[in-house]
Amino acid sequence: MTIELSPKAAEIAAHTRALLVAGGYNSFSYADLAERVGITKASIHHHFPSKAALVQTVVARYREEARQGLASLERQFDDPLSELNAYADYWAGCIRSGEHPFCICAMLATEMPTIPEEVAAEVRAHFHDLNAWLASVLKRGVGAGQFHLLNSPAISARSFMAVVHGAMLVARALDDPKSFAAIVQPAILKLTQPA
Repeated sequence: MTIELSPKAAEIAAHTRALLVAGGYNSFSYADLAERVGITKASIHHHFPSKAALVQTVVARYREEARQGLASLERQFDDPLSELNAYADYWAGCIRSGEHPFCICAMLATEMPTIPEEVAAEVRAHFHDLNAWLASVLKRGVGAGQFHLLNSPAISARSFMAVVHGAMLVARALDDPKSFAAIVQPAILKLTQPA
């Protein structure tokens, strides 16, 4: 279910997403956003009554985008290893291009103690969605003889998710986009090797 927004609300949401990637929930105000979009704070309040409502909407849209993207990987590729590689390649490309260099939910997860509960709930739901998809890929890969897991698919999925998001952090911290693939590809290779 896509969350429909007016063109101006969609523009506000797009700028909010960029600000979230750059610095998280607490790094900007409606005044910063108004300056970026070129409208008044009151106009932003017309579309989104509160910052929490705005960010919740942005994260909900992000989650829907992610779910659609992951579902398309399942349709596009004929084997779990290709799906996992395509997922890693997607993030490697985003980090290299600077288009979406960081997962907004990973950024928001670092702020969980201080963000509004409605935003935190969306962030948790994103990670549950991602973990379920990864676990499904790993389970299918085990069935196909492609993956050899040391733990259950759900625990292995959490481990891989931690590697991916940790690699994003390292790439950002070192200002080295290539380090993402250098960290994630060996993790994928390890999944394919018999224990």
